[in-house]
Amino acid sequence: MSASYEVHGHVAVITMNNPPVNGLGLANRQGIVEGLKKAQADENVTAIVLTGAGKAFSGGADIKEFGSPKAIAEPNLLTVIRAVELSTKPVIAAVHSVAMGGGLELALGAHYRIAAPGTAVALPEVKLGLLPGAGGTMRLPRVLGVEVALNMIVSGEPVKSEQLAAIPGQKLFDKMASSAESLPAEALAFAQEMATKHADGSALPLVRNLPCKHPKGAAYFQFARNMVGGMSKNYPAPLKCVDVVEMATTLPFDQGMLKEREAFMALMATPESNALRHLFIAERAASKIPDVPEDTPKRKIDSVGVIGAGTMGGGIAMNFLNAGIPVTILETKQEALDRGLATIRKNYEAQVKKGKLKQDKYEQRMAMLKPTLSYDDLSQADLIIEAVFEEMGVKEVVFKQLDAVAKAGAILASNTSTLDVNQIASFTKRPQDVVGMHFFSPANVMKLLEVVRGEKTAKDVLATVMALAKKIKKTAVVSGVCDGFIGNRMIEQYSRQAGFLLEEGALPQQVDKAIEKFGFAMGPFRMGDLAGNDIGWAIRKRRAVERANMKYSKTADLLCEMGRYGQKTGAGWYDYVPGKRDAIPSTVVNEMIEKHRADQGIKARKISDDEIVQRLVFAMVNEACHILEEGIASRASDIDMVYLTGYGFPIYRGGPMHYAQTFGLYNVVTAMQRFAQNPMDDQAFWTPAPLLTKLVAEGRGFD
Repeated sequence: MSASYEVHGHVAVITMNNPPVNGLGLANRQGIVEGLKKAQADENVTAIVLTGAGKAFSGGADIKEFGSPKAIAEPNLLTVIRAVELSTKPVIAAVHSVAMGGGLELALGAHYRIAAPGTAVALPEVKLGLLPGAGGTMRLPRVLGVEVALNMIVSGEPVKSEQLAAIPGQKLFDKMASSAESLPAEALAFAQEMATKHADGSALPLVRNLPCKHPKGAAYFQFARNMVGGMSKNYPAPLKCVDVVEMATTLPFDQGMLKEREAFMALMATPESNALRHLFIAERAASKIPDVPEDTPKRKIDSVGVIGAGTMGGGIAMNFLNAGIPVTILETKQEALDRGLATIRKNYEAQVKKGKLKQDKYEQRMAMLKPTLSYDDLSQADLIIEAVFEEMGVKEVVFKQLDAVAKAGAILASNTSTLDVNQIASFTKRPQDVVGMHFFSPANVMKLLEVVRGEKTAKDVLATVMALAKKIKKTAVVSGVCDGFIGNRMIEQYSRQAGFLLEEGALPQQVDKAIEKFGFAMGPFRMGDLAGNDIGWAIRKRRAVERANMKYSKTADLLCEMGRYGQKTGAGWYDYVPGKRDAIPSTVVNEMIEKHRADQGIKARKISDDEIVQRLVFAMVNEACHILEEGIASRASDIDMVYLTGYGFPIYRGGPMHYAQTFGLYNVVTAMQRFAQNPMDDQAFWTPAPLLTKLVAEGRGFD
């Protein structure tokens, strides 16, 4: 949508109108420029107010135009800002709610700025692997001072307008409005005042003309580089921000603008920025379900029941308490219930001690938590989530009881990580109300929520759960029903490859170091020790019955037969010192692996780190292509979101599917064909998924 134009007395008001955050799309930019022309041509107009409709001044670039010709079509943002600066009538930016990115850069081009209290002000481009590209690095240091501006640009974090207005000597805001409600009237009055002030033809103030220096010059910027460099490993944008802000202090404004643009374009071409922009778009796409319209009515969720007060159940409960939603938590025994409540209290008290949570908020949250031993106390809950033992017989007992006590219209959710949600739904007379809500441990910390859609799950149930996920600050991704859903189904192939690598010649520490150097938060063997190796053991036993032809390395079973389940037993793939989580390479484990090779007649070979990374990552990619073919996931970017938010895949690589596309799908298939020649591997698995073969043949990518 475009900007509107109205005249109030002698003041023209140009209002950006492009919901939800007045993104600076082409139509909006055109509307601003047209409005400026009208105001310039109208002798009755003596001043101009530029503002935004609804809940934002402007959030910056229009994400709907990312990558399209419209994003750079004239008038581009630089042209719009220059048109504002060249106005012969004072332009007052009336900012409120949100002034971020290009929106803030636009306001900095105005002659004067008035702000509503509570406005979130930011230049967040660094979060997309970029730096401000429309003068932000040149203008913000001139109005806030170099240090404050650099901190904002490097962090990308929003700061409230009243905090910025309180900085001594700041020139960002010429006036603070009394409230957001009074801003329009106060902006009109301020505009008339500035029109009178400049009625004599005196020059209008421009941010570009303000001085920009730092008293310690090069020494300060070297200090900044040292600090930023230590915190921005693998991300080039933060250090480039320091370089360009320094140029604002040493170069004439227009030369500095050219340097900013050069740096912006160079960063746009980096794989890191490409990955971060992919993540930005993917996160928003994940919330949209192709056959569930955005206006689908949602069920009211005013209270939640949680079954199970263990680590997972307690963490799930905390999510809702944090969002102000009362929770009834159920256990079968008082001892287990008391233990669960104590853990929740301990978690909150740790936050209070660190200053992350105020004491009164902690007390409010605990007051909303009702413990119970009776299913009857869940009868009025709007949503009930079970977090009980991962065994179908246990789930059956729970859901039959829920079906008997839950009110009509209540959503019944399972936190299962692998089991068949359709079978779970069949234990009730209301399968349309049943859905999977797979939280990741620790549930009160991890961002990912896999929403598992059963065959009969109602669309309004899906719409409700997706909206609720936002409320509890989770990234929700919809999965169809299959063993392991998206994340665990893929990680099984990753883990299988890790096991084969041990049999062929690698050791746990080499595999972990290689994938961690690639950027994973934790390698497969450290991850196994953290989660509990007995969990994988149980899955392999189930696989031996259900899928007898699935090949696994025997090393993991041998490890479990030794009682080495991981950190919880003080020994797993690694040794652990009591009270510490440091993974110490184990002589015992290495000897076990070497003996197993000898028993199998396997001669160890030297395996490169590149082979380790490719086998682990491409195994996930191939399985993911099958997941897409089967319709378990709607889009490749949803799979990336699962791995970026739930499995520690390096963000700067954009997720397994984005990384494969960057690597080149032809190159991925070539590597897979090479792995298929390895007699020690699962040769059949490395047959490229039909989708992968098709995309390579057509020269296309997942996008």
